Amino acid sequence: MAIPDLVLRDIHATAAPGWWPPAPGWWWLAAGLLLVLVGLTVWRWRIARRRRGWMRLFDTAVAAAGDTPGRVAAISALLRRAARRARPDADRLQGDAWLQFLDAGDGHAGFVEGPGALLRDGAFRKDVPDDEVEALRTLARARFLALMAGTR
Repeated sequence: MAIPDLVLRDIHATAAPGWWPPAPGWWWLAAGLLLVLVGLTVWRWRIARRRRGWMRLFDTAVAAAGDTPGRVAAISALLRRAARRARPDADRLQGDAWLQFLDAGDGHAGFVEGPGALLRDGAFRKDVPDDEVEALRTLARARFLALMAGTR
């Protein structure tokens, strides 16, 4: 018996799968990363909003004080309120101890030797130069924000 000529065909490999649509694991990974990014964005937005609120509180309280000794007194009161967040008894500190507490997290002596020294007696002076009060306001505003945020 003769074997007829068999026509054999070569093996054909199927085409490699395309990259789209990705496997379900990649979808889960993308969703997880998106959730993390949205969460981070919301968290940073809330921090920025809270910080803007503190700045607005500080600026309106100082502006409402009127005269320069009143502005110095308002700055001192705001700093004492914020200091209670860092240390419960900090608002009862007096004199140099109070100024040293304000300088504690800063690294330089802006309150003991700089424009912050106006807090010692500026609220009790009859005339306080506007440029000194403005320098104090800038320094105190930064420290107020740091105390409210719990940093330094």
